[in-house]
Amino acid sequence: MTTAESARGSVAARTVTKELVASLTRGVTGSERTACHSPFTGERLAELPQATPDEVAEAFARARAAQPAWAALPVERRARIGLRFHDLLLRRQSEILDIVQLETGKNRFSAHEEVQAVAMAARHYGRAAPGWLRPRRHLGAVPVLTQVRQHRRPHGVVGHIAPWNYPLELTAGDVLPALLAGNAVVMKPDTETALTALWARRLLIEAGLPADVWTVVLGQGPVVGPLLVEHADYVTFTGSTRTGREVAQRAAARLIGSSLELGGKNAMLVLRDANLERAAEGAMRACFSSTGQLCVSVERLLVHESVADAFVSRLVARVEALRMGSELDYGIDLGSLSSAAQLATVTQHVEDARALGATVVTGGRPRPDLGPYFHEPTVLEGVRPPMRVYHEETFGPVVSVFRFGTEEEAVALANDTRYGLNASVWSRDGRRARRLAARLSCGTVNINEGYAAAYGSVGAPMGGMRDSGLGRRHGAEGLLKYTEAQTVAQQRLLPLGPSGPLDDRRYARLLNVSLRAMKTLRIR
Repeated sequence: MTTAESARGSVAARTVTKELVASLTRGVTGSERTACHSPFTGERLAELPQATPDEVAEAFARARAAQPAWAALPVERRARIGLRFHDLLLRRQSEILDIVQLETGKNRFSAHEEVQAVAMAARHYGRAAPGWLRPRRHLGAVPVLTQVRQHRRPHGVVGHIAPWNYPLELTAGDVLPALLAGNAVVMKPDTETALTALWARRLLIEAGLPADVWTVVLGQGPVVGPLLVEHADYVTFTGSTRTGREVAQRAAARLIGSSLELGGKNAMLVLRDANLERAAEGAMRACFSSTGQLCVSVERLLVHESVADAFVSRLVARVEALRMGSELDYGIDLGSLSSAAQLATVTQHVEDARALGATVVTGGRPRPDLGPYFHEPTVLEGVRPPMRVYHEETFGPVVSVFRFGTEEEAVALANDTRYGLNASVWSRDGRRARRLAARLSCGTVNINEGYAAAYGSVGAPMGGMRDSGLGRRHGAEGLLKYTEAQTVAQQRLLPLGPSGPLDDRRYARLLNVSLRAMKTLRIR
């Protein structure tokens, strides 16, 4: 073991103590054992409980028993718990930043992006949920005589399957609106990043959440994942498109709803009038944050041919200056990939492209001297079909540069993918950029920013089109998807049908007159 590895190991030992693991796993169901490991060294971080199928069923039973009392609380009280969680998270962030880094291998600022995102979601839903969930009046079938109220009812128990790449944001950030809507949640995080999820759960319990309202089960995805869909009343999933299809099919067979954020092959368009310095800086962040292991990160750079050379030279200079490492502190720009499987995919994509004629402009090599799963940030040119990196999601620190001559070519290139998650447009002309953005087939488009502007605007919905998924997180849609709409209509004074002196014919004539009058009066 090198001196650096020894230092990292000692930091992990101080951060992930047996006492911490014991407190995080208290009340977590699991008679079997599993473990999580740190990508920085490949060494075990902690031993954790793993649930059997019967224990998954027991976790749902506890959640289902706890949910009615939780839903019966006024939404304002539930929202206050979310706001207390916000304050605790910001106060205690140094604890979770260490754990996120140790479990994912990402650099500290990328870990802090997760703290930012969860704090914003907690604040947003803590403030907005009472308004969105309150009963609403609607115009009845006959104005005045028909009174209508719409209520929002929680589904019951939500099954949430979370990935490894953003283990704080994609657990707590998604669980919060489900809880504030009045649901209980049974969650399966990825085992390798389970400590982060368990820490978030413990913090929410400290904020006032009843323990059984959010339960966690650990186990292998192919085993535990289907069990969550089998027992849940609604399912959320973030991960690969292949697995997302399986989740959707299982949910559909049970006639329950699902929300899925899946893969992406996101494009950044640099127009001829773009500020190249800002665009190169933005591209570096958009491509290499969290070592490229971010669903909305950029994997394709589409650059106008008149500025391509100048843009690439600026980008490469920045990429080659990136600092790689595993320190649990700010100042490192690029951390490790999360696993041997991620390193294998990145390496295969780069080598396949190189073998088929692409040019490695910079990077292109694993860095075992830094840790078992490190890979250099890589820029490719000359990428084309059938290279795997052209259409497949790499999910690592690799980006391909394409040159275009017209905006028609740029739009066609950007949309030449089965995915539709995120895109970015860079131009000094905001109106032009917005017109082009409207032609891109994806759920979010950022102008003069890579991904953070749209993702951080938590009042607006975020999600994918086509193979990038179904449903939205953030905004009203991100909360109301966790509810069912119920309409209660009360008829007063007169029935909606023939009665008294009105036979069928007279009643039909009266309705015709009424319908014409309501249209004339512009009644909706």
